[in-house]
Amino acid sequence: MSTMTMIQALNSAMDVMMARDPNVLTFGEDVGYFGGVFRVTEHLQKKYGAKRCFDAPINECGIAGTAIGMAVYGLRPVIEIQFADYMYPAYDQLVSEAARIRYRSAAEYTVPLTVRMPTGGGIRGGQTHSQSPEALFTHVAGLKTVIPATPYDAKGLLIAAIEDDDPVIFMEPKRVYNGPFDGRRDRPVQPWSKHPASEVPEGYYKIPLGKANIVREGADCTVLAYGTMVHVALAAAEDSGIDAEVIDLRTLLPVDIETIVASVAKTGRCVIVHEATRTSGYGAELSALVQEHCFYQLEAPIERVTGYDTPYPHSLEWEYFPTAPRVAKAMRRVMEAA
Repeated sequence: MSTMTMIQALNSAMDVMMARDPNVLTFGEDVGYFGGVFRVTEHLQKKYGAKRCFDAPINECGIAGTAIGMAVYGLRPVIEIQFADYMYPAYDQLVSEAARIRYRSAAEYTVPLTVRMPTGGGIRGGQTHSQSPEALFTHVAGLKTVIPATPYDAKGLLIAAIEDDDPVIFMEPKRVYNGPFDGRRDRPVQPWSKHPASEVPEGYYKIPLGKANIVREGADCTVLAYGTMVHVALAAAEDSGIDAEVIDLRTLLPVDIETIVASVAKTGRCVIVHEATRTSGYGAELSALVQEHCFYQLEAPIERVTGYDTPYPHSLEWEYFPTAPRVAKAMRRVMEAA
């Protein structure tokens, strides 16, 4: 076991898989020589050569299209979209080609492609480096969507994504690349080295896609979160004194509906937290699922704590970012509902 940041854990996952499988390769903007803007692919080109880790032009559509062709011919490419905000030029390729080739070919061809992209705000990235577009992927049949919250999960989930025979959108919450940020910006930032989930095996292991993790057991209400918001939800539970059960979804599609239903049936209350804009966000789908499966167990209306329906504001970032006090207020509302 080694103590790792999320960046180091992702790098380790890539290293392990490139060593195990010669068909695994990675490329994207600044991915090769520079090692990626966040250094997730650092040293991989030096170790595995420029044919398996290389730079691509600033052309996300071309990066995705090239990777899809590689995957159909038997390789397992892992591409990096430098920021999730830049995925839109690649969206047509991912939706119209990657997601549909298995269906179009009656499973004669598959697309074992992993698309990595840093997502979310909290780093003063403004409108063009802070978006959380996960709902645009969960809406597409044929794509799987993963968002880890810890270094341990990041490595295990990325290995599972690379081994999957279908395309996986792997979204990395960049605010927790270097530490478990809980939204308390008035306190010193904590490093991953002080968190138990920073203990990561150096070798191979994987976490199955579609399996959530109960990170805090409780009896009063259920909080559904993913990525950075897992840590915010834990802080809200601590600050409020409410005995909340916090579930880290880890995989948005396929979603672990069994774990969600079992928790809500136990607590009778549900709060959903995500950083993306509210309208048509993934929380709306979660709310519908909870309502459909737990209608007779619910003792209060479902609450959503999300970003607002505006572009991510640079000057008012912390007004937009869902914080522990906002989540705690929602938890109190579901507890006080008659």
